[in-house]
Amino acid sequence: MTPDPSGAAPGGAVPPGESSAGAPAGDPLPGGPSPGPAPAGAVEGGPAPAGAVEAGPASASAVEGGPAPAAPAPAWLTALAADAGRMVVPPRLRAPDRGGRASAVLLLFGETAGDPDLLIVQRGPHLRRHAGQPAFPGGAIEPSDNGPVGAALREAAEEVGVDPAGVEVLAVLPELYILRSGFRVTPVLAWWRRPSPLVAAEDGEIVSAARARLADLADPANRLSVRHPSGAAGPAFRVHGMLVWGFTAMLVDQLLALGGWELPWDTGREEDLPPDVLDAAARS
Repeated sequence: MTPDPSGAAPGGAVPPGESSAGAPAGDPLPGGPSPGPAPAGAVEGGPAPAGAVEAGPASASAVEGGPAPAAPAPAWLTALAADAGRMVVPPRLRAPDRGGRASAVLLLFGETAGDPDLLIVQRGPHLRRHAGQPAFPGGAIEPSDNGPVGAALREAAEEVGVDPAGVEVLAVLPELYILRSGFRVTPVLAWWRRPSPLVAAEDGEIVSAARARLADLADPANRLSVRHPSGAAGPAFRVHGMLVWGFTAMLVDQLLALGGWELPWDTGREEDLPPDVLDAAARS
């Protein structure tokens, strides 16, 4: 149920976490999925237990007497949605005229104590494909979804309990094509106007989730490039105990630049993918 198209670095992209139904997973460098060097989704001080979800200090919206009122989308996000919807797709990520499996991922933005954040989930370590991969909620588009928006909202609800009624879709981004896996991935950008508690599904597909602050993602200390043994390299982030890379990291990198959050960072800081990441890729 989770897509994060998978498989590409500067020379290709990756679908976000593929769902158990066959959706894509998120790792852009050739070689497949990757769990981070530390248990992804883990809270500070130790890894998150299976099934646990890190929602952040302001993830639950319920108040005594009923749900909190929905908050309107902030100006920073509406501006980002306008720019992202017109995002130019690099030639290497453009979809062919036909072929490939349609899928969608949800780019769910919210605010925690006034700070913008982005929902990232952690795939289970024992999945058949893309085990342990940090990803955006998402998966393959089913006929009953009526398109990418329905698929992205359904997958987020199934994977971590996001209530679609509390989500405002602001933009559907251009379709991306993951050559290595053959997925056509449509990112759906949305505002979490009424956050709900995050609860990972019992099937173990998603073991944890985190509302990653954009300030932490943009922090130069958390940014690096990761290199696959093939020589391909791509952007990566270390947040909440996760090594975010591949398709997910590629989208985060573009969103930070479009939204004006990107800070100068050491682009020469390049590391090999950790052995556990490569091992997970080999099992996929």
